[in-house]
Amino acid sequence: MREIIFDTETTGFDPASGDRLVEIGCIELLNRVPTGRTFHAYYNPQRSMPAAAEAVHGLSDGFLRDKPLFGHGVQELLAFLEDSHLVAHNARFDFGFLNHELKLCGLPEVSMDRMIDTVAIARQIHPGAKHSLDALCTRYGIDRSHRIKHGALLDAELLAQLYIELTGGRQIGLGLAQEEEKLIVNMELAAKAAVRPVRPARVFAASAEELERHAAFVATLEKPLWLEEA
Repeated sequence: MREIIFDTETTGFDPASGDRLVEIGCIELLNRVPTGRTFHAYYNPQRSMPAAAEAVHGLSDGFLRDKPLFGHGVQELLAFLEDSHLVAHNARFDFGFLNHELKLCGLPEVSMDRMIDTVAIARQIHPGAKHSLDALCTRYGIDRSHRIKHGALLDAELLAQLYIELTGGRQIGLGLAQEEEKLIVNMELAAKAAVRPVRPARVFAASAEELERHAAFVATLEKPLWLEEA
C-alpha cells in the first residue's frame, strides 16, 4: 500500500481570502515504511508574506521571489502523488490549500476520499490530550530538536514517524526484532554444532565373567519362551 505523507507552508490560514501555498514537502511510504523518495518545492505566491506567517516558517518575500509559480511545477507534484492516499496533520487545512492551487491552474481537485488526518487518529487514541505535532512527537519520543521553525519537508518527516507510531509501528518493529533475534540464536547454535569435535564410538562389550553369569542365570529358567516350538 502506497501512502504520501505531506505538509504545506502558506501565507496565512484562508485561501479564500487570498492566502497562497508557498512550500510543500512529501514523503513516500510503502506498507508504512519510508522508501526514501521525497518531493519538495517552494513556490512564488505572487503576493507579500505577512510578518506573522514569516515568523512561523521563515520564508521571506526575498527568498520566494525567484521561485517558480505553483502552476509551473504542478505536473511534477501530481506525478509524485499519483492516486495514493494523502496523510497530513489537520489535513483539511493542507487539502484546502492544495485544492485551491489546483483550481487556480484549472486542474481537478484532489478527492477528500484520499485524505487521512493524523489529528483525527490521535484524538481517537488519546482523547482529551494535546494533538499538535510537537505534543505528539514528545508523547512518542520522536526527536524534533532540529525543528527551529516550521518547514514542509521537515514536518512531513516528523509526521511520517508519528503516523507509523499511531498505526502500530512499534509493535510491528518489535515482532521483526524478535524474529531476527531468534534467527541469530539459531545461526549461532548451528555454527557451534558445525565445529563440535567428533568422538570415537564407545564399545560396550560384555566381559567373560558377565557372559558366564548370564549363562548360569538362563539355565535356571523353566521353559523359556525362546525355546518353545512355534
